Amino acid sequence: MKKYFPKSAKIALVLVYLVIFAGAFVRLTGSGMGCPDWPKCFGYYIPPTEKQELLFTERKEYNKGQVIIKEETLLVAKKDFVAKSTFNSTDWEKYTKHNYSIFNPLHTWVEYINRLLGALAGIACFLTFIFSFGYWKEKRKLIYISFFICILMGFQAWLGKTVVDSVLNPFKITSHMLAALLIISFQLYLIYEVQKKGKSFIFDSKFNIILFITIILTIIQIILGTSVREHVDILSETGAPKIFWLQNPSLSFYFHRTFSIIVLLANFYLFLRNRKLQLHLEKINWIVFLIFIEILSGIMMYYLDFPFGTQTIHVMLATLLFGIQFYMVLESNSKKTIL
Repeated sequence: MKKYFPKSAKIALVLVYLVIFAGAFVRLTGSGMGCPDWPKCFGYYIPPTEKQELLFTERKEYNKGQVIIKEETLLVAKKDFVAKSTFNSTDWEKYTKHNYSIFNPLHTWVEYINRLLGALAGIACFLTFIFSFGYWKEKRKLIYISFFICILMGFQAWLGKTVVDSVLNPFKITSHMLAALLIISFQLYLIYEVQKKGKSFIFDSKFNIILFITIILTIIQIILGTSVREHVDILSETGAPKIFWLQNPSLSFYFHRTFSIIVLLANFYLFLRNRKLQLHLEKINWIVFLIFIEILSGIMMYYLDFPFGTQTIHVMLATLLFGIQFYMVLESNSKKTIL
């Protein structure tokens, strides 16, 4: 089992990032309510492709929990039955979690694929937990952390349900993102622990302190970014042209834009100190590069009226930045020489 643990942990990490990418794409396309129920989609394991499949159909066999749309309302089958020639209201009950009843096949399948990736990520995390028992005698903490990741994945799935039930409540969306970052942190720790042999770096306490601060700054920036995104989402749902989305931005937008300069300067200081002291923490180069691209994508959204895909790229770069920063914290604490 020890043989398969590192590969399984890496696959799980990649899948978690794919879920984040899919989630960002869901928001980009406005597909968050593509599946109005959870964990199924309109009561199906494989969602419909046409609205006709969600309309009442005589002599059709319905299973308990399946959903139809009638008079712009979601109705749920109370039991298994075969529909008669006329609609019988006693066979159905109103869906009470919310009153969203719009079917858009593109939105439905984008959200469904997002959920499939989430399920695959959960399976990969569970397999990692199983393989972690290979370290029972030497690194038992890997078992505990792998199990905790499984708990977090379950919690994340529950959060996803509450996001849908709340019809995309902004606070719950932000919590969903922060939970994903926590999962990434623990996954990276597992990977680091099993492949750190033979690796050591010069330890500089000042570098480590500033590095820790930059991670905090990144998290704050991500939270501010989700607040800006919520403002944009509200305007986009009204049908307002993109040119107006940031015409009268919220206060969080100005904080977010200014804060990016602080994040850049703090990380550029680490870049210079790493070169000066020859700490050999090469990932700082990637961090500075990602921040430049992140700022560039933000500029494009503001001045070029949100070119397609820039919002998704912006979110993904932020989560990649956090992951590399966290992994570098682990590396920088591998003491070789203390300065």
